[in-house]
Amino acid sequence: MKTFIPRDHDIQREWLLVDATGVPLGRLASRVAIYLRGKHRPIFTPHLDTGDFVVIVNADKVGVSGNKLDQKSYFRHSTHPGGWTMVPMRRALTEKPEWVVRKAIWGMLPHNPLGRQMIKKLKIYSGTAHPHAAQNPKTV
Repeated sequence: MKTFIPRDHDIQREWLLVDATGVPLGRLASRVAIYLRGKHRPIFTPHLDTGDFVVIVNADKVGVSGNKLDQKSYFRHSTHPGGWTMVPMRRALTEKPEWVVRKAIWGMLPHNPLGRQMIKKLKIYSGTAHPHAAQNPKTV
């Protein structure tokens, strides 16, 4: 039995619409990462991008469990002396909720050129309106 390697014409990409209202952030991120990688398809191949496009709406209404809003913070450093910044999750969710959701999903994708290609298929919006209605996304 030979190993099946999908070609470009074998990969049929779909557009999926995910409503993040009340969904816990980690569960949303893991599910969306599966769709972006293509692990839900029988033709999944780890070294190829066989995933779908994913549109997330209502990112500002994503659920967070426990005390994460007060205890979790995001750290970044500018590589200059004294250039560190800590942003609490509560402030990050109010100022830029799309960034918080994208960061959670990126943490569950491969950190290599293939993962960077997959994250480009992710579209995140704070409200319910999105410009991808012409692609007829399926609701997940």
